Amino acid sequence: MNTYGYTKQVDLSFEEAIDSVTHTLQEQGFWVLSHIDIQEKMKEKLWEDMNKYVILWACNPKLAFEALSSEIEIGLLLPCNVIVYESDAKVFISAIVPSVALSVVENNSLQTMAETAETKLKLAIDNV
Repeated sequence: MNTYGYTKQVDLSFEEAIDSVTHTLQEQGFWVLSHIDIQEKMKEKLWEDMNKYVILWACNPKLAFEALSSEIEIGLLLPCNVIVYESDAKVFISAIVPSVALSVVENNSLQTMAETAETKLKLAIDNV
């Protein structure tokens, strides 16, 4: 178990998990700005096979604006990645833990934003 991700196994198909988490992210104020099919890209670029794996780059505009207003280069670490993947014929959804991701930044004003983002991301995953 890692400390930087919040993960849940779901009893859905891979595609249903993507649709469901996209919906629950929207309910928490996140927009999915990018959908990257890693399985497809690894096959295309490296000719390597791997399990289904998608990265959803989600953004909560209000929290992102708050963070960028506090520290302009925080865009390098905005805690917005959500992944959906298959492992051993099971489907998992995982989100970054913003408080861990932003712990490298020495700016205490970002802590409240990180806690809010973390709560919302966990709710989105829990509600799948």
